[in-house]
Amino acid sequence: MRKPLHQVGPPRALCFIVDDEPAVGRFIALALRNFGEVDVEQFLDVPSMDVALSERVPDLIFLDVSLGDSDAIEAIRHLSAVNYDGVIQLISGSDAPLLENVRLIGDRRGLRMRPALTKPFRVGAIKTILEEEKLLFGRTQVSAPAGASVDSSDSPRLPDIDLREALERNWLELWYQPKLDLHRASLAGAEGLARVRHPEHGVVPPAAFLPGASSADLIELAEHGLRTVLHDAGEFADAGRPMRLAINVPVEALLTLPIAAIVRDARPRGGAWPGIILEVTEDQIIRDIPAAHEIATQLRIHHIALALDDFGNGYSSLARLRELPFAELKLDRSFVDRCSVDPTNAALCRTAAELAHRFDSVAVAEGIETKEDLATIQSAGCDIGQGFLFSQAIPKEILLARLAGRDRDSFAAAIRPPRGLQASA
Repeated sequence: MRKPLHQVGPPRALCFIVDDEPAVGRFIALALRNFGEVDVEQFLDVPSMDVALSERVPDLIFLDVSLGDSDAIEAIRHLSAVNYDGVIQLISGSDAPLLENVRLIGDRRGLRMRPALTKPFRVGAIKTILEEEKLLFGRTQVSAPAGASVDSSDSPRLPDIDLREALERNWLELWYQPKLDLHRASLAGAEGLARVRHPEHGVVPPAAFLPGASSADLIELAEHGLRTVLHDAGEFADAGRPMRLAINVPVEALLTLPIAAIVRDARPRGGAWPGIILEVTEDQIIRDIPAAHEIATQLRIHHIALALDDFGNGYSSLARLRELPFAELKLDRSFVDRCSVDPTNAALCRTAAELAHRFDSVAVAEGIETKEDLATIQSAGCDIGQGFLFSQAIPKEILLARLAGRDRDSFAAAIRPPRGLQASA
């Protein structure tokens, strides 16, 4: 069946995406283009794909199992009838046994079926597919996706810190990275990030103590962070600077900790309290939407909101995400980085902002390091930004001092927007 593609210049792979959720298809398409020289076409159903197959033959087809008025079995029957000799990658939010049965049907019909991917899956899985099928031509993404390991002989080696020991010896601290309201050019809040102050190694980041930590220790760390951020919220309010603070929590902690009881016990008293935000990653929260929905609804009673962290790095069913009340959608930093010079990253930022607003949520871009990227993020419609351009994570005492006016100049420089972004009254 293979028809020659009349290409000019370097070789390019051709990929079809057949998925009845257009936004998910767009994300996959943008990721494909970001990893290599790939031409991508999207289809919402099998008949549309059939028409395209009569004119051009893709190297790879991403095929969702359920397609509204059609399904993957229908697609497999047609692909087998026309002797399709490319690769088929099944994707779905369905259970693994169903996906495996669909894959076996394709195998029996002589099609080249890859192991199925269950939504949500990480962005890195798309690059792995292109690599394994030898379709990764041309450039590759400059910035590694979140969670990817980066090995550089020039990078200093971090010490190996045991989280259990840090918890027992009270070495943990919470440092805060400011979040800037990109519409009003004002401080919108801050994210609390865990640090360990080691007696020998000094202050070390999470990469030194989170890898290899047990689930029980991570849950205890989440409780420690929750109680700390509630206490610190009171200090900010007492200083006349109440703000909405955020911390990252694993889904296991969200489902097992008595968060509502902890908040009732430790929340700031008196005055207007803006509440806090608990950040959970998209690929974790999708695993148990009903339980997460129940807990999220309860937490809203106590001024606790959820944020979807690392959005875009795990492709979920958007229909399922719609069931979950979340206040912020945080775009993965690997797409924010270099968005001013990478059209694919810029398009991802625009799509994420559109999705956030469709869900009546706020779009947050993290990892902003240059004024050029900030300008692109603003034009994409993102509402809040954080990153080294504004400020690194800093101890609570330093942030309080800056907010109080001491060290005013350096803080103002950290959050001052680029020319063209004016603060509103």
